[in-house]
Amino acid sequence: MASKTVDKRPAVDPHDEPSVEWGWHGSFPKAIRIAGWFSVFALLMMLYGNHHGNTENIWLIGLALLLAFGLVRDIRKRRTAWRK
Repeated sequence: MASKTVDKRPAVDPHDEPSVEWGWHGSFPKAIRIAGWFSVFALLMMLYGNHHGNTENIWLIGLALLLAFGLVRDIRKRRTAWRK
């Protein structure tokens, strides 16, 4: 007769990804978000520099806005993920 215990085997082959054997198989979402906001802050702090043209300012502000938009979108996506 078969036992009622469930054998929990990883869905990923340990030969392909050895980290599965010791239990880690994921990412660092909180650290990624913190690094993203730090990057936005760093890009905006680069506005105070020794450059004379506005082309650099436009690029710095544009990249900071694009990165901030992606981070806010990620926050909203995570907040409403349980509704779907």
